[in-house]
Amino acid sequence: MIRTEYEKIKTIISSLDKKVVAVLLSVTILQTISWYYTSTKYFGQNFQTYFENSPNVNLYRFLYWFSSDTIVLLLIPVLIIIFLIKEKPSNYGLKAGEFKLGIKAAIIFSVFVLIINWYVSSLAEFDDTYPLLEDMLYSWRIFIYYEAALLVYLIAWEFIWRGFLQFGLEEKFGIYAILVQTLPFVILHNGKPPLETFAAIIGGIILGYLAYRTRSIFYGVLIHFVMLFSLDLLVVLRYQHNDYNLGFNSLLNLFSKL
Repeated sequence: MIRTEYEKIKTIISSLDKKVVAVLLSVTILQTISWYYTSTKYFGQNFQTYFENSPNVNLYRFLYWFSSDTIVLLLIPVLIIIFLIKEKPSNYGLKAGEFKLGIKAAIIFSVFVLIINWYVSSLAEFDDTYPLLEDMLYSWRIFIYYEAALLVYLIAWEFIWRGFLQFGLEEKFGIYAILVQTLPFVILHNGKPPLETFAAIIGGIILGYLAYRTRSIFYGVLIHFVMLFSLDLLVVLRYQHNDYNLGFNSLLNLFSKL
């Protein structure tokens, strides 16, 4: 019986789509590495003692997260594409693609995101969550460093889901690959405000479709960055000026003082 099952398993394995297996296993392994070894928690447990006397120790926690995740979620998958799958990284969204369509969509969705963030930044559950780095509330220098590193990280974040996973599965599953990448994308939002997690379902599908149509991840990166940057900025401005009913004129006045 054991030998019979072994032969059946061999037959099943030999019939599998090697590219699909490589992509799915790679994403599974890389996301597990990311969860355990590239987080701010891991930095706190293993490296923070070396920076305890630095006033920027909290910033370093996030720089570690962003830089190490960029290696795990972007650099390593690119190497897998080149040397294991033997394809071009540009086939996985690392190109401009349909620029006119992408930039128009990015602008439209960014305006929509700004309007939404103006509202949600006044909600207690978002005020309690953002910015993730509390030091940004008191220092514009730290704010700039954080947001610049965040932009690099978001390229890796968009690539692992809308690039490597979605484009990697598209040949086999077609447009359904958008739904496949949306599943882990939403799960990884668990723990954030419920409104944000439910919105991630719609957002994952929209960003996936945008990548599908433009053949590029970079327009999704732009939208995602505008969303997080504007949310951080609005929360910081509301905090610094103690104004949680920020009107449009008040907002313009605050920007003029920066």
